[in-house]
Amino acid sequence: MDYKVFLPYLLVMAVVTYLIRVIPLVLMKKKITNRFFRSFLYYVPYTVLSAMTFPAILYATDHMVSAAAAFVVAIILAIYDRSLIVVAVGACSCVFLVEMALSFL
Repeated sequence: MDYKVFLPYLLVMAVVTYLIRVIPLVLMKKKITNRFFRSFLYYVPYTVLSAMTFPAILYATDHMVSAAAAFVVAIILAIYDRSLIVVAVGACSCVFLVEMALSFL
């Protein structure tokens, strides 16, 4: 793509991104006291991260079965308060074992 065409697109995207972040700061001078709205804003990052991560989990392996099994293992390990390394190694091990089992079938 030619830089003369790319530069206006880049500038428009930068301005739009900047406005989306600045307008709430300019309009909201007071502290948010509504308990429901504060709790809603607290959980937004977790929700967005989950929405972006979950589809990637399902399509990261050759078979969706191994991805789903690893997801279940990761959830179980996380429920039992295991560290992030243990959860990651457990999920990877589960994918490896299920993929090996599926290759023999």
